[in-house]
Amino acid sequence: MNDINSFFQHFLNNIISNDWLFIPLFAACIFLFTYMTADRFIIFLYNKSIGQREEVIAIMDKMLLDVDKKKITRILLLISFGLGVIFFLAFWPNIIIGLIFGITITIVGWSLPKIILNSLWESRCNKVVSQMVDGLTIMSNGIKAGLSISQSLERVTINIKGPITQEFKLILNKIRLGMTVEDAFNEFGDRIPRPDVRMFVSSVNILKETGGNLAETFQTITLTIRDRQKVQKKIEAMTAQGMMQGVIITLVPFALLGIFLLVDPNYIKPLFSRPLGWFVLFLMLALQIIGGYSMKKIVTIDV
Repeated sequence: MNDINSFFQHFLNNIISNDWLFIPLFAACIFLFTYMTADRFIIFLYNKSIGQREEVIAIMDKMLLDVDKKKITRILLLISFGLGVIFFLAFWPNIIIGLIFGITITIVGWSLPKIILNSLWESRCNKVVSQMVDGLTIMSNGIKAGLSISQSLERVTINIKGPITQEFKLILNKIRLGMTVEDAFNEFGDRIPRPDVRMFVSSVNILKETGGNLAETFQTITLTIRDRQKVQKKIEAMTAQGMMQGVIITLVPFALLGIFLLVDPNYIKPLFSRPLGWFVLFLMLALQIIGGYSMKKIVTIDV
């Protein structure tokens, strides 16, 4: 066994010491690794770049915003690769730190617009649901007065301002262009995927086919939405302390880092000048992100 180990060790030493053998073998290994992982790497890059663009455009479509694909592509390139290059050049001639920060900023730059638009879209959906209380009250009164569903929707667009007006106007325009009432309302439910909205859409479609008292149904939906909002606000009040604790705990390490930078920069200089320090910084950021996300999931309760 010792002879075999000695033979392999001597063989590896000969290969490593001989550039004519080591360089071609190393290049062949790199080629094989690239050939085997190229498809996955290309798919990963596509999902983190152009794939994000398609999702951003889809979210903007749901928010009824004008979409210019070329302009969105340019903006995403500027805030991802553009900022990545700027950060890389800012750390020049320290190439390793520049690459780490440049790649990180590039990935964040591709993902940040989607996160921001998702937040805006969620806020818009919540506002639509909140406005449905007043909207369904107006529709219920209109149905009682003998108006049709389309006429009741038009009354809502006249008396209420906000995202629900945009949604109801779109429904009316599609009905006027020949789309069926069921399909127009189903698209509304797809754009605003909230239980209250889907309950409203299902009620309109079912009662339109089978017959029934739409006014009473709208009043029932209004009461359900109000009760759900009361519970949601109570939960938000009860979890506000946990949310604040999560924010404070997440920001404490960054605050301490800033204090040490002001008090004694040499004390934490190894974090930014040595590979072990870079690894510790990366590990800290990763754990902070995981911890913050976990705490947010814990204190977020869906009603």
